[in-house]
Amino acid sequence: MALGTEGRRWKLLVAEDELVSRTLLTRLASSWGYEVIAVEDGVRALEMLEGDDPPRLAVLDWMMPGLDGVEVCRRIRDVRREPYIYLIVLTALQEREKLVEALEAGADDFLTKPVQPHELELRIRAGRRILELEEQLIEAREALRELATHDPLTRIWNRRAILEILDKEIARASRKGGTADVCVLMIDVDHFKAVNDRLGHLSGDQILTHVADRIRSGVRRHDEVGRYGGEEFLVVLSGCGEEGLRTVAERIRTGVAERPFNVGDHTIPVTISIGGARMSEGTVEGAATSLIGRADRALYAAKEAGRNRVILEGDPEVQG
Repeated sequence: MALGTEGRRWKLLVAEDELVSRTLLTRLASSWGYEVIAVEDGVRALEMLEGDDPPRLAVLDWMMPGLDGVEVCRRIRDVRREPYIYLIVLTALQEREKLVEALEAGADDFLTKPVQPHELELRIRAGRRILELEEQLIEAREALRELATHDPLTRIWNRRAILEILDKEIARASRKGGTADVCVLMIDVDHFKAVNDRLGHLSGDQILTHVADRIRSGVRRHDEVGRYGGEEFLVVLSGCGEEGLRTVAERIRTGVAERPFNVGDHTIPVTISIGGARMSEGTVEGAATSLIGRADRALYAAKEAGRNRVILEGDPEVQG
């Protein structure tokens, strides 16, 4: 059976305009365990390969109505899509120049007609091995990307990633002329050092993880949450005025404070202080640093005012 590394059945496209050959190829591939999709022209083949969840393997006749097999290869490669599609071209043409043309168009393999079933099976199997290796490489790449952009403890964005997100959001808003819609919240876990000193750092880590989860539950779907450092978190928001910013911040604060955390044998009440700021209209250069600085001053005012509260940069506590 043509099963992948995860036990799935591989889909294979057969594109052949001649009915007898198409039927034979379909029966052969089906007997080898592939889920076969058969079409009779190049236009339909291209539609299938460009659609959602396309076959990862394709056997294309060179000479077909609409688009020939080589042109189908060329158009698929022009898109440079991922994951990769392995393309085998069949032709009755024997010239070496034709082989070169097919490979230059993006074909991965080339077989001359009449096709020998055993050889075709081996060529398809070789293509499947290449696709399985590609999937392993993609998984490894995504794992490295996860490590590079996410905080290993809380699994939210790390400091570098959340700052890059803020820079991109400011640039995007600036292009649209609406930088004042970009906001940030600086969040600090109240009396966190006392928790670490009393229960130990492992318990403190669990609390930070729980806090991060509740912060994510309190933000809107398109807001971004990152660990800024230690027990501080940074939330990047867009498309909200002052009242919208305060609403989100209060929802986060109450979401953390309303229920204590269970850590081992301990039940720990936890609160957070939040400072918020909106970006000023004007220059983009240095805007992220200025925005975070103003939110940080509001956060400091929240802690000075007694903690477990939200203060925005325009509130009296900051002005005073």
